[in-house]
Amino acid sequence: MTRYFITFEGGEGSGKTTQIARLANHLRAEGQEVVTTREPGGSPGANALRHVILSGAAERLGVEVEAMLFAAARADHVDTLIRPALEAGKIVLCDRFHDSTRVYQFLDSDLDPGTMDALERAALGDLLPNLTIILDVPASIGVERARQRRSDHSPDRFEKEDEALHERRRQAFLKLAEDMPERCVVVDGTQDEETVAEEIGALVDDRLGAARLEALGQSLGAGKTGR
Repeated sequence: MTRYFITFEGGEGSGKTTQIARLANHLRAEGQEVVTTREPGGSPGANALRHVILSGAAERLGVEVEAMLFAAARADHVDTLIRPALEAGKIVLCDRFHDSTRVYQFLDSDLDPGTMDALERAALGDLLPNLTIILDVPASIGVERARQRRSDHSPDRFEKEDEALHERRRQAFLKLAEDMPERCVVVDGTQDEETVAEEIGALVDDRLGAARLEALGQSLGAGKTGR
């Protein structure tokens, strides 16, 4: 088993949920033990806050309170699910993580950056994803996909927002990938589902192979030092 933390990011209707399920099946077929999860939510405490956040109930309390709720949900998620799974040597696939909080909650926010950084440190500690896959689709396509998907329910706190804001968020994700190329990889989410899945599978296989070689090298180095 290979301990590895992969997050999926992107706008509404980008296909994250579908591609996480496909990647999980791909990795399990290779003998890996995989945990899939999502944010906001993913643990009992975080799920309790998910409804408050997505219903819009927290929005009227102000940006600082909403940021604190996201941080509290993430801290519980990390402590009770993500970190224990990684420590057990599993691969964790998460539908949204801290990058989404920065893009969705703080893109047009007047929240003090220092407060945002402090909340992030409190929630994550030293934990960051090994790989972040950003599924990129133009907002016009993603919004229409999301509209069709939610035919049986009302739009949530973020789905209801206008297309122009969704496009600004898309550009923010692309800027994130530009600024952090070692961690973030952009995948064209407008391709057909099978093509996207194959591209992600090849990418993850390559990264996992490199991680195994690095771990082996560290192990051999430690062995030589101990002699």
